[in-house]
Amino acid sequence: MLDVRRLRLLRELSHRKTIAAVAEALSYTPSAVSQQLAALERETGAVLLERTGRRVQLTPAARTLVEHAETIFAALARAEAELAAGRAELAGPLRIGAFPSAVPTIVSPALVALSREYPKLELTVAEVDPATVPQALRAETLDVALVQEYDYVPAAPDPAIDTEPLLEETIYLAADTVEPLAARRDAAWIAGTPGTLCHTMTIRICEAAGFHPRIRHHADDFGTVLALVAAGQGVALVPELGVTAPPADLVLTALPARRRTSVAYPRGMGGSPAVVAVRSALHAAVAELPSRRSEAGS
Repeated sequence: MLDVRRLRLLRELSHRKTIAAVAEALSYTPSAVSQQLAALERETGAVLLERTGRRVQLTPAARTLVEHAETIFAALARAEAELAAGRAELAGPLRIGAFPSAVPTIVSPALVALSREYPKLELTVAEVDPATVPQALRAETLDVALVQEYDYVPAAPDPAIDTEPLLEETIYLAADTVEPLAARRDAAWIAGTPGTLCHTMTIRICEAAGFHPRIRHHADDFGTVLALVAAGQGVALVPELGVTAPPADLVLTALPARRRTSVAYPRGMGGSPAVVAVRSALHAAVAELPSRRSEAGS
């Protein structure tokens, strides 16, 4: 019989690439991860890892086993969800991950509703970059989270998570003067931290317009981004949730590009009463958002 905990370590290795990264994510020591993977090789009677010095790679047999492991974990999640559905009331910890601009606009109203209806839920919110959400859901450090993708930065499907659409937003060019995107090739730009989706989105939208942006400032909070734009420090691309209260005299021009937000949770957990409650509360919060800005900009 295969050990599920060892299968989880192998799955994490397929995503995180190094034993040290797996150990850090799951609170093991690297030697313990290596020992458990060696035990999994003995259980399967197959070579799962190819070792070259300190580096390891998954063999074809290991990749096949990871595919089966995803099905196993989803089945276990469905069983857990069905058992939870039989309990009298929702209680216990529930960890929600969200990107910063969604916390005050979507997540906070949802938390109020959830706390009122399910007072025994122990709700926890963490601000996370959407790029890290799949890893957090697989590692079980989050139960539900918001993920996003932009036009020009599509999200790769992940067999470990299920998603459902929540919100679609316009992307705005934020500046202190009225000029189209194509005329901004020589401007200073403000973008997110390298490696974030916002940073990648800025580069790809500009490249689609025919130039590579000259990024002077990095900021991940859209309030900070807009303050820098208003101070004449550059221009930026900001999604709709990030421009709910822009500084005076800021010029916002709607672009033919969108950000799409989805609710994500571990595959198989869609029927969990807690997950169902969070999904419902998030959709209700989106339905109460103020009317959208004019597509012509402001």
